[in-house]
Amino acid sequence: MAKRLILCDCAGSQSVNAEGIAEGAGVACSRVYTALCTTQIEQAAKELGQGEALIACQQERQTFEDLAAELDIDTPGFVDLRDRAGWGEGNAAPKMAALAAEAALALPIGKSVDVVSDGTCLIIGGEAALAAAADLSETLAITVLLSDPDLIPASRAFDCVVGTIRTVAGALGDFTVKFDALQQIQPGGRGAFTLSDPQNGAVSGCDIILDLSGASALVPAPDKREGYLRADPSHAPSIAKAVLEASQLVGTFEKPLYVRLEPSLCAHSRAEQAACSNCLNVCPTGAITSAGEHVAIDPMICAGCGSCSAVCPSGAISYDAPPVDAIFRRLTTLASTYRKSGGTAPHLLVHDATHGVEMISLAARFSRGLPAHVIPLEVDALSGFGHAEMLAALSAGFEHVDILMSPKTEREVLDIQAALTTAMAGAEAVRLLYPADPDALCDTLYDTTPETRTCAPVLPMGTRRQVARLAAKALQPEAEILDLPENAPYGAILVDKDACTLCLSCVSLCPSGALGDNPDLPQLRFQEDACLQCGLCSNICPEDAITLKPQMNLTDAAFTQQVINEEEPFACIECGSLFGSKSTIAKITEKLAGKHAMFATSDAAKMIQMCENCRIQAQYHSTDNPFQGGERPRVRTSEDYFSKRKDH
Repeated sequence: MAKRLILCDCAGSQSVNAEGIAEGAGVACSRVYTALCTTQIEQAAKELGQGEALIACQQERQTFEDLAAELDIDTPGFVDLRDRAGWGEGNAAPKMAALAAEAALALPIGKSVDVVSDGTCLIIGGEAALAAAADLSETLAITVLLSDPDLIPASRAFDCVVGTIRTVAGALGDFTVKFDALQQIQPGGRGAFTLSDPQNGAVSGCDIILDLSGASALVPAPDKREGYLRADPSHAPSIAKAVLEASQLVGTFEKPLYVRLEPSLCAHSRAEQAACSNCLNVCPTGAITSAGEHVAIDPMICAGCGSCSAVCPSGAISYDAPPVDAIFRRLTTLASTYRKSGGTAPHLLVHDATHGVEMISLAARFSRGLPAHVIPLEVDALSGFGHAEMLAALSAGFEHVDILMSPKTEREVLDIQAALTTAMAGAEAVRLLYPADPDALCDTLYDTTPETRTCAPVLPMGTRRQVARLAAKALQPEAEILDLPENAPYGAILVDKDACTLCLSCVSLCPSGALGDNPDLPQLRFQEDACLQCGLCSNICPEDAITLKPQMNLTDAAFTQQVINEEEPFACIECGSLFGSKSTIAKITEKLAGKHAMFATSDAAKMIQMCENCRIQAQYHSTDNPFQGGERPRVRTSEDYFSKRKDH
């Protein structure tokens, strides 16, 4: 059943055009209510009872969810037309239609796995840790790790141990902790507790870690590690918040599987030779590790920032919560619906689901709101909105893209992606915004004139690489070769022909098949569209003859193999068959003829210039054949045995 949009003008504070939204978005709309969450709650109940509904308000979401539960019907969907469109300046009807059409899309649900926490908690610290343990001891199974044995309490309401932590691995429900100098309490006997002998390398597990030590975090990006809670031991409110959060981490939780890995596409290494390590360099949590020729991702540690997906050159890692094609569909729907509804010069504002949503809400309620031509797009992983997504937005119909940065966003990744987008779009049509407050956000959006880029809209389809190329061609239709920043995932290779010996080691290890050979001629071939600029070919070239050249070739030549180095083949001096190249045979002859024991004579040296078959024949018939044996003895027959018996 198609979704039906339930509209409200929020006490008459905004103008809502139900007919325009219905026509532009292609969704059925209710009449425009005025106080749907209060005095018109009965009408809201009737609307919800008519089938699958979208409520055009986020502020009173809890009210409508409770109403649906009371009516024993499915929870409705929500789209925030009020804060994102209704209270801005200008004609908001086209934007409302675009937001409604996007909300009505049927998008895939991200995959997840269940995580079970039984409430086993390790608390680290001193007196603050003991106080927190006392508060949590009735809720969780507590063990306190102390560095000072004099702090061990007489109470046995929870366990205490003494020692230090060497390493911490894992996440909520499955932490593994390795200790040094670990001492456990010996509870028997009279007087103060005694401790066991110190033990190094002891390993234990727990579900939750509450770190009140005040020292450096035990894991990278601690705020992104689920189940690892950390607070300043001298700040009571922070401790109280952490204790409350720890008390809630018992039970079964749904852990999203944020990214998908295709190991066969990964260009991390080949034959123990290093190549691409982009994802390893940007992962803030350490969830990505090297696993031979490809990387491995620990889904329990992954926090879903999306940086790895943005920088992966081959598409081996892709964001999967939801898949990237869902973002492309949303971009196309927003841009096309906005223009179809009469909107002009659309700008995209990409934001996250926490900081960005709050900033936009405050700007709408207490400042000027968003301009009518600025269309917000909420994404779960802001760092995952890379150059392919930025280019897709520009080619789908948006003239400019602003990204509302969050304090927790991996800035370095987006800086690189924005620079790459600028190079491929031909204009600085992407900005990263760091407003200090909602007023500053409004001032930037209303009072500054960003650079724009227009083209005939195209439909972004395919992989991220394919979409990026398609968008670049649409945005710069007259261009042939685009120079790109260093470390871009697109480009060519330059071969020093004087140094290259056509050993073809680069061909055998190229992970994407961009490099190839010719089985009939000594040639090195290259297909630019397939090149990932992973650097493996330049790393393994024994002659250092290969360098990378970041660029985007927009011509059809990028799709075909081009000969980038070749030599005249050498003809066998015996049979005339072609093998090797003239320069290679000449170099080998120069190095070995008369200088190596096997090729000391002129006749022996000639074998260097023979093909495999002729070389074997020449070796076999030579007088000093090292494999030649003496005359074979006569085969013994029955007569030999009989004659031997007669002699005896």
